[in-house]
Amino acid sequence: IQSSLFDARPARQRVSPEDLAEVYAAQRRRTDATSHPDRMRLLLTSESAGMLVAAEMNAAGLPWRADVHREVLRELLGERYPGGGEPTRLAELAEEVSAAFGHRVRPDLPADVVKAFARAGIRVGSTRRWEIQSLDHPAVRPLLEYKRLYRIWVAHGWTWLQDWVRDGRFRPEFHAHGTVTGRWVTNGGGALQIPKVIRRAVVADPGHCLVVADAAQLEPRVLAAISRDPGLMEVAARADDLYQSVSERAFSGDRAQAKLAVLGAIYGQTKGDGLKNLAALRRRFPRAVAYVDEAARAGEEGRLVRTWLGRTCPPAAGAGEDAAEEAGIPQEEAGDGSRSVPGDARARGRFARNFVVQGSAADWALLLLAALRRGCAGLAAELVFFQHDEVIVHCPVEEADAVVTVLEEASRLATRLAFGEVPVRVPFTTAVVGCYAEAK
Repeated sequence: IQSSLFDARPARQRVSPEDLAEVYAAQRRRTDATSHPDRMRLLLTSESAGMLVAAEMNAAGLPWRADVHREVLRELLGERYPGGGEPTRLAELAEEVSAAFGHRVRPDLPADVVKAFARAGIRVGSTRRWEIQSLDHPAVRPLLEYKRLYRIWVAHGWTWLQDWVRDGRFRPEFHAHGTVTGRWVTNGGGALQIPKVIRRAVVADPGHCLVVADAAQLEPRVLAAISRDPGLMEVAARADDLYQSVSERAFSGDRAQAKLAVLGAIYGQTKGDGLKNLAALRRRFPRAVAYVDEAARAGEEGRLVRTWLGRTCPPAAGAGEDAAEEAGIPQEEAGDGSRSVPGDARARGRFARNFVVQGSAADWALLLLAALRRGCAGLAAELVFFQHDEVIVHCPVEEADAVVTVLEEASRLATRLAFGEVPVRVPFTTAVVGCYAEAK
């Protein structure tokens, strides 16, 4: 029963040191009862470190030049209409779309566009780029440009700038382990999807620079480590370009085909050409493919899978209290669909196949952040951004070389702590720049 707004609240119960010790002892008992208690303790410790890193990044903020952002918006979108109406460039493109169809069409309304194409004798199921970009119709070009600019206006326009940038910093509020795989999220602001053109506004302070580091092909390298596949570990140890090396071993040098095969194995693209690619990959790297195949089978059968350090996937929707208890999810949370994998067996298989790799990569990233934070202690450098496999450190120019060295050492340490002494390397593509847009 919901209490009324003005009901008296009970006084907060005082927690004694003995109570805390009892809770901690219970946590230790549950940790020791897991299949790999050492790994689980490492995961819990790294999660704690991740929470601290997130709090510090929230306090620091990502350097952001509001004046540069406004200039970018003016270049892309034209003048801003008072009252929140579409800026001039969007209005012009909307007119071009309507002129191409010969009647008034709202390009911001997908149903309106689909209906307009049907009226022109062209049947489309949606207005997604991949579906309409090959159509032979004069409305396609202005429509695609409208959609591109409309996303920028809505997601990173003037209102976004007003809401999220304060005192020269973008503050998106990072949340560690915000998803079931352990990946981070942000509380609004779209920090994990900043378009390259908007990155022009991410500018280092005077006398400072941005060290932008992107872990190269992280998930395939993690698959090599957790599967213990000798061939794939050798590739991951020697090659800076893992996909090229795989292509030379299994795909006659066709890098694009090799990349599709590796990612298809991880994400479950196992039909058509994906099936042929998977068969070729299985011949050369049998243990790696068997590892994700077994995870997929477990998911299809409703069993639970875990990351290398022990993070457990949620039970399937409707799996009941036993599965929730095995996953370590309290009963009161077991019915929350946001914490459950899909109910369809095939979809559960794809989810589980990816979970063991993506989740283990998230485990590795936590250890990287902890090592990076420790390595930067004593420097003026600040960790200001993190997304999945990319970090940005804001530091004085004279500290840039030291930060690059710390990043390389942190990668080696994270790999050894997470996976043991395995011949796997996670190199970084690193750029020292004054502006984020210059990094890629």
